[in-house]
Amino acid sequence: MSDSETGEEGYTRRIGRGMVVFAWVAVLGLLTVLFQPLLEQQVNPNREIVGQVDAQGAREVVLQRNRAGHYIATGLINQQPVVFLLDTGATDVAISSALADRLNVDRGRAVNVRTANGMTRAYRATLDQVSLGNITMNNVSASIMSGMGTTEVLLGMSFLKRLELTQKGSTLTLRQK
Repeated sequence: MSDSETGEEGYTRRIGRGMVVFAWVAVLGLLTVLFQPLLEQQVNPNREIVGQVDAQGAREVVLQRNRAGHYIATGLINQQPVVFLLDTGATDVAISSALADRLNVDRGRAVNVRTANGMTRAYRATLDQVSLGNITMNNVSASIMSGMGTTEVLLGMSFLKRLELTQKGSTLTLRQK
């Protein structure tokens, strides 16, 4: 065996290994692209909400609970898309400072609020418009939370108290008369 055959053989092996690594990376990338929508659907099964109007003229939205047992839905604040986490324990709609900046929501007076994580500083605000499916409300009270680390908006009682909520199994129906 000559040195040239050994060099060529080593080169061929390196190319072969490189091709195997590339194939695995390509397969993993393809699987990620294929399964990402399924994973997103499990987190937020209410990405495309279709509202309806019942016989009495009330607007209804039916939400599916996600795998973690939460009701997460895509909606709008001031005609900008957001992801809501329905939270009947929250007094107001709660948004992060970063999201408030993106939505151009003006901060009002500073207040101290009690959250599940203890006391924190928040700023009062009024959202011009909040929409969930075909349910839209104007002038909704909100709190801009300075330490809120989530990208989801907590859709609290300042919005939900104006609705009739009915939970059956893994669905929640929101009804606006």
